[in-house]
Amino acid sequence: MAEEANSLEYTPTWVVAVVCFVIVLMSLLAERALHKLGKLLQKKKQEALFQALQKLKEELMLLGFISLLLTVTQNAISRICIPPHLANVMLPCKKEIESSNQEEHYQHNKRHLLSASKNAALCVHGGKVQLFSLEALHQLHIFIFVLAVVHVIFCASTMVLGGARIRQWKTWEKSLQNSKPEDQTKPVHEHHHHLFLEIHAKGYWRKAAVVSWLISFFKHFLGSITKSDYIALRQGFITEHCPHLPHFDFHEYILRTLEIDFKKIVGISWYLWLFVVMFLLLNVEGWHTYFWLAFLPLGVLLVVGSKLEHIITCMAQEAEVKMQNKEVKPSDAHFWFHKPVIILHLIHFILFQNSFEIAFFFWIWCTYGFRSCIMEKLGYIIPRLIMGLIVQVLCSYSTLPLYALVSQMGSNYKRSMFSTHMQSALGRWAQSDKCTTESSQTAPQEMLIPQPTLQSVSQLP
Repeated sequence: MAEEANSLEYTPTWVVAVVCFVIVLMSLLAERALHKLGKLLQKKKQEALFQALQKLKEELMLLGFISLLLTVTQNAISRICIPPHLANVMLPCKKEIESSNQEEHYQHNKRHLLSASKNAALCVHGGKVQLFSLEALHQLHIFIFVLAVVHVIFCASTMVLGGARIRQWKTWEKSLQNSKPEDQTKPVHEHHHHLFLEIHAKGYWRKAAVVSWLISFFKHFLGSITKSDYIALRQGFITEHCPHLPHFDFHEYILRTLEIDFKKIVGISWYLWLFVVMFLLLNVEGWHTYFWLAFLPLGVLLVVGSKLEHIITCMAQEAEVKMQNKEVKPSDAHFWFHKPVIILHLIHFILFQNSFEIAFFFWIWCTYGFRSCIMEKLGYIIPRLIMGLIVQVLCSYSTLPLYALVSQMGSNYKRSMFSTHMQSALGRWAQSDKCTTESSQTAPQEMLIPQPTLQSVSQLP
């Protein structure tokens, strides 16, 4: 009878209308805010950020679909029954009921479930328990909502911190762009180039593997990129990939690259969802999984940051050996498995795992309280929160901009080398070239349009 009184059939219409109005209003406001933000990005011609926003909306839609799927199937899930001994395996919190009074607890639980819901009563009559209760499903809904909110906030903070760091390099780019014409013919400003080699390549001990990695480790925390590093890498990139563009705006290119990489970071890949499932599986009482897992993103971050700094050192030492040409030579050989994109996947994992942990913390706090057994002791909570803050700031402000710069030292350049206008011109040119080639299959070979070169691209309007 109590269950019928709580159904929609016996709920006042004004309550239903008010609740629906508030939910619809909040949803429309959120949707309009994202739409206005997308229009603003398009107006400012921030196509990469606009695509990142679209990717974020897709992830939010996926989270909403998961929540909707749980809502629709909750009755079917609550009807699934399992033996009682399986319900006591791998619990996140230890039950207070001991085995001595297990029968008494079972009878009490039976009376409680009988008064709670019909589905639970059906399981109890069969000597079993529910696989997933309605209350647990409701709490899982809250977790998905908290995860979505924290993920959006962390993505925004990542872009703000990373963009702020890269914009600090603008003064270095202006100093090169505003230099005298005769200085532009030099491979790089002699003072900064000499300083770059002096810091990274001079000295016997700097060439030792252990010392080199230790220096790279500490440099990641203190001044990950100096002006000498920026100028040396910039000149090496221009000499290798665009020698016909002496006035190439390398800083603007790095910003566009960061925006494109950000589009990949905001997504939640399948292996990240697999990680969430594995974490929920291993969150067993007494294992302190939540505490030990907090060290995972920090450890991966330190390895990635040290690797990026060590790549700069390797390129400087390689340039120092080649006395006839001391410019930095971009190459994929310095990256893991010769693939720079692996580092971006690791950064993606670091940021998502960190946001997931913070979301899990707030979910436990809001749902069960600060003194919950899942929350564990205060001595475990404070280190996790401190490490989460360190990882977010260090990865967003230092590691991600460092990757945006060092990843350009690969063998191939990215399409973000060209501005949005030039990319559109290249797309139109390639489309017209394709149509012309298809229509002239029988034409003489000398009449076919030649393939584009970087030199011809530099002459586009």
